[in-house]
Amino acid sequence: MPRPHRGKRDLAVRLARIAPDKGSVIVMIHGYKYLPHHPLHCPHRGMMSRDTRMPASHTPSWPHGLGFEGGHADKGLAVTFGWSARGALWAAQRRAVEAGQALAQVLAPLHALRPDQPIHVIGHSMGTEVALETLHHLPPGVLSRILALSGVCYGARAYSALATPSGRAAEFFNITSRQNDLFDVMFEWLMTAPKPGDRASGQDMSAPNALTIELDCHDMLFRLGTLGLTVASSARRVCHWISYTRSGVMRMHKALLRAPEICSLPRRCAALHKEPTPRFARLLARPSRAQPLPFGTRST
Repeated sequence: MPRPHRGKRDLAVRLARIAPDKGSVIVMIHGYKYLPHHPLHCPHRGMMSRDTRMPASHTPSWPHGLGFEGGHADKGLAVTFGWSARGALWAAQRRAVEAGQALAQVLAPLHALRPDQPIHVIGHSMGTEVALETLHHLPPGVLSRILALSGVCYGARAYSALATPSGRAAEFFNITSRQNDLFDVMFEWLMTAPKPGDRASGQDMSAPNALTIELDCHDMLFRLGTLGLTVASSARRVCHWISYTRSGVMRMHKALLRAPEICSLPRRCAALHKEPTPRFARLLARPSRAQPLPFGTRST
């Protein structure tokens, strides 16, 4: 049963009080290794906190990066959804499914309170599993967009969720990178695939309402730049967190969630779609000279 991170007020009462009159609802879901209220691994003290000065904030603040840093009347509602993501990977995956069912119990009444306000979800790593499970328990039209950052789930699992009535009514952005290939392989080695030959969703997602954005593809970065979505390149070969730590990438996520007309699917799929780069292309590539970034720009 979902409950507020702090306080004893009933969740339904709290949702009725904070449901926005303007702006979008943006739900943020962390991935593996986090645990609410844990002294070292609580997401609400780190990446999910609006206070970037807190000791645990060694990663960018998602609420801040997604536009909740100001007091604007139309900024909408930020929902930071925490779940028990520590322990063995297979146990965490089981709890991710349970968390997705619990999230549906939050989003359905929130949508009923403000049916005209779009609800979007952004999740990293196994947080993608939570978001996809939610689609199985919501009527169509509740969720508008899902941004899956370096998702830890199998492709069959993603396609099954997108085939539900709720999934067909939503838009799915598969934010990936060849820098995440090693983590995808580890996931496939540790977790049994739902069907033979299935691969992690980060390799590619091709559907009328799904688009894969490969962050270390120069052609893709150029195409995004033509839409005003400028993301810096990176010299790293392996990184699971590049989908929210790369310079410019949180601004891209903010635009995709707050100004969806910039990249409307399926109209933009044809313009942005490309064949996926082969697995380990980044890891096995010859070293190249680092390209200088514009003054004042920093990349990870």
